[in-house]
Amino acid sequence: MKMGSINSFKDQLLSLAKKLLPYVIYSLLPIALLRLYFNPLAFLPSAETELPHSSLITVASYSSYSSPPPSAEKERTFETPCDYFSGKWIPDKIGPLYNGTTCGTIKEGQNCISHGRLDMGYLYWRWKPSECNLPRFEPETFIQLLQNKHLAFVGDSMARNQLESLLCMLATASTPNLIYRNGEDNKFRRWHFPSHNISVSVYWSPFLVEGIEKSNTGPNHNELYLDQIDEKWAKDLDRMDLIVLSTGHWFLHPAVYFEGGSVFGCHYCPGLNHTEIGFYDVLRKALRTTLNSIIERRGGKGSGLDVIVTTFSPAHFEGEWDKAGACPKTKPYRNGEKELEGMDAEMREIEIEQVEAAKKNAIAKRFGGLRLEALDVTKLALLRPDGHPGPYMHPFPFANGVQERVQNDCVHWCLPGPIDTWNEIFLEKIKKWKGQLMSEE
Repeated sequence: MKMGSINSFKDQLLSLAKKLLPYVIYSLLPIALLRLYFNPLAFLPSAETELPHSSLITVASYSSYSSPPPSAEKERTFETPCDYFSGKWIPDKIGPLYNGTTCGTIKEGQNCISHGRLDMGYLYWRWKPSECNLPRFEPETFIQLLQNKHLAFVGDSMARNQLESLLCMLATASTPNLIYRNGEDNKFRRWHFPSHNISVSVYWSPFLVEGIEKSNTGPNHNELYLDQIDEKWAKDLDRMDLIVLSTGHWFLHPAVYFEGGSVFGCHYCPGLNHTEIGFYDVLRKALRTTLNSIIERRGGKGSGLDVIVTTFSPAHFEGEWDKAGACPKTKPYRNGEKELEGMDAEMREIEIEQVEAAKKNAIAKRFGGLRLEALDVTKLALLRPDGHPGPYMHPFPFANGVQERVQNDCVHWCLPGPIDTWNEIFLEKIKKWKGQLMSEE
């Protein structure tokens, strides 16, 4: 064959190939798609050659404080946690979930509506965090998440205040039965929700550690044993699944402090010849003892326990609390109008600090199944001078006209009232924990 003929033949073949190429590709594409559909892993690299050995550990081997599986870690890097501490109060037309006449668990002194408070504006505000939204409380969701569990509120009267708020909110979905009461003013009580087998308790322990409260017949000071947890509630630790701790205000009272069986100082105790000590370090010691005792008693047992520390809730007395001090404001402070400072800031900082220290302690001891977190409500509480009972801690205080001296409560919160927000945030933390648990399974 001549050279010209060969070149002509090659040109014809090349032209034919160019014409047939699209048809070949179109015919192979469906075959490839079918293979991908029925065997998707065939196109991926071998798992044995690509995955690190550590990722083959089973999920069950991870504790609450261990590094999460690689897939869970990847998902969490995109989560933006909500900072509930930062925000402002905004008007809300809907109002509270319950009222003071439909809930039978409210302490009389906080039932502002039944005691004759007429200005209802304090009920129509919602907390709006700066970078996220705080959902309204969902009682059905809370009850489902706490099914078959024991929730305990431990601490001072703020613990009781938050507990009664929660019970009133939950009662809109399921009625609790009071099954136990004991102590002066029923300071130890327990309710049961038969619909979901939930127990909710309150334990009076204003210092969390062992303490002897002053009395009318004894010394005019409290006694605190800062290295001993209060067994009145700690003896039931093995029966608790979720604990809410609340303390702070009682540390402002005169007290003598013991450690190692000996007095090491006091707060405002003239005439006793003890070293004067500020209450900040005493609060720090009490929280450290409490949280470390919980870790030691429950951390190594493998059974789950969640611990929440509700941060300090500021008072709003204008004037001295024991000298006709009052809280007459009827609206929240505007954002920036009132700054967190002084004692309120210091008390909050100590509580946050001790929660973080306890977390590190639990990790160092490799105690799984134990979670600790702060319920940081100090700033949002600071901005609500309008939410306290004030003179309505007593029924109809102005029924006989305006009195020259009327005792006011500017520490606790009306129910319903701003403290309901504490429990809205509480629910969000429980939901977050549940989501983390599911992502690790």
